[in-house]
Amino acid sequence: MTYALPANPVLVFDIETVADTAGARRIYPQLSELNDADTLSALTAIRLQEAGHDFMRLPLQRIVCISALYIKDGQLTLFSLTADRFSEEEILTKFFRAFSEVEKLPQLISWNGSGFDIPVLIYRAMQYNLAAPWLFEEGERIKNMRFDNYVNRFQTRHLDLMDRFSQYGASRREAMDVVASLYGLPGKTAVDGSMVGALVAAEDWQTLSIYCESDVLNTWLIYLRWLRLTGKLSSPAFDYWQQQSVAYLKAFTQADGSARHQDFMANWSSLPKL
Repeated sequence: MTYALPANPVLVFDIETVADTAGARRIYPQLSELNDADTLSALTAIRLQEAGHDFMRLPLQRIVCISALYIKDGQLTLFSLTADRFSEEEILTKFFRAFSEVEKLPQLISWNGSGFDIPVLIYRAMQYNLAAPWLFEEGERIKNMRFDNYVNRFQTRHLDLMDRFSQYGASRREAMDVVASLYGLPGKTAVDGSMVGALVAAEDWQTLSIYCESDVLNTWLIYLRWLRLTGKLSSPAFDYWQQQSVAYLKAFTQADGSARHQDFMANWSSLPKL
């Protein structure tokens, strides 16, 4: 027996970024004559002085990977768009294709997408004069999107699980790693966000994309629990989609035949049996 999700299609996504040194040289004239390495060092020092930490301003977050899980008609597809194969403009253009047809707009799922991923997408896309009108539609052209769009915070076409779990900031926003680990999901394993810059510098795109995909998978599995909690999935349907996820990951192999997300499954303590 198969069970339909309450939305079709569904798109669960996550982005990874590094500091935009070229953009920094435009914003901070004192950096204009420096190479990339020296620019990054100086930019980090500036940011520490400005904010007390080295997390870059959102406009200076250059996208190097977008990973997504696309679920349509019961089929799961996990993929990554990485900077070794595509320019940032191409990564954004390909991602925005998911929002190109009004009749096929997906349910968008993220963890902190409203606070980080979507703002970064906006800042970066506008550098390339890109357009994604249906992603930002608020009912001016399509009336039924006035109360069902990706933009307005209290609507759910884009469901930011972090924002929703915290009751839109009424309580503390928790890191996905904490929540995933609580539920017996892998959470963060050997890689975390602080290592992205080093992975890009080392051109270790496989480790980077697997890490980003793992965040997407954690978000997807938390989303299934949210659907069960809110009554949008029955217990049998929840079990079905968890089993479908396991079956997909076991069949998702790399060129050498090994399971691409073997570590994810090995660290999934609540892994359901097929």
